[in-house]
Amino acid sequence: MPTISELFVYPIKSCAGIALNEARLLATGLEYDRYWMVVDADGAMLTQRAHPRMALIKVEIAAHELVIRAPGMSELRTPLDAAQLATPARVVTKVWRDAAYGLDTGEECAAWFSTFLGMPVRLLRFDPERERIVDPAYTQSVGSATTYFADGFPLLVIAQASLDDLNTRLNAKGAPSIPIDRFRPNIVLNGLDAYEEDYVETLSIDGMQASEAPVELRLVKLCARCPMPTIDQAKGERDPEWPNEPTDTLSVYRANPQRDGAVTFGNNAVVTSGAGTWLRVGQAVEAELGFGD
Repeated sequence: MPTISELFVYPIKSCAGIALNEARLLATGLEYDRYWMVVDADGAMLTQRAHPRMALIKVEIAAHELVIRAPGMSELRTPLDAAQLATPARVVTKVWRDAAYGLDTGEECAAWFSTFLGMPVRLLRFDPERERIVDPAYTQSVGSATTYFADGFPLLVIAQASLDDLNTRLNAKGAPSIPIDRFRPNIVLNGLDAYEEDYVETLSIDGMQASEAPVELRLVKLCARCPMPTIDQAKGERDPEWPNEPTDTLSVYRANPQRDGAVTFGNNAVVTSGAGTWLRVGQAVEAELGFGD
């Protein structure tokens, strides 16, 4: 039976993630995942696609604050609870073409991020009084789903065997192996075959405590990959010897004709039941496969 081998949250969109032994599942995904986002002076989102140095911004979830650090910068803190922000301005922004709703975290955060990124930017915290609806084209069978500043879905699921297979292919051409953080998953599973997550329709997980409800996740859309996996998350830049990997290798065998030839790796999921339950590394998962008609 598959098991959860790793759990990750990415509190600030496109900044470094945090590996966790346990994480609370909410309807919007894992708690604190993409609760914050950096925007430019026009309110447009920033990502590693254009600003790879964002990978060097590391975060820690403290008791009541998000602690933010980066090379050459002093430590920055901002409240976890949006209610603790001092009279924040409400900002309507976009994640790609979707409207999203933020609270400005203030001048100290703006100055810190502007200094590190070398341009005028601000840090938004998602407004908990608003909702961002997941594209209904992918959730018709489960009803509506919501998320915060994620690209499009509450969760990204990847099988460890898929990464292992990719690394075997990279090594065969002389390229180095890459870690799972290049693909920024939320849930990594052991016990599935390589790319078997492509065909998983539902994941069922029993709560580990008697008081915890069982979880069901519905996998609804294969994840089309942009060039972001080419960025070394430890260095905030591409490998000068292999600047287009793993995209070049993936494009040979993972171009998906059903996605107009886009390279896919991982499967996006929505939460259909069990919000409030804790997920834990080592937890058993039942995967129901479907292969279409």
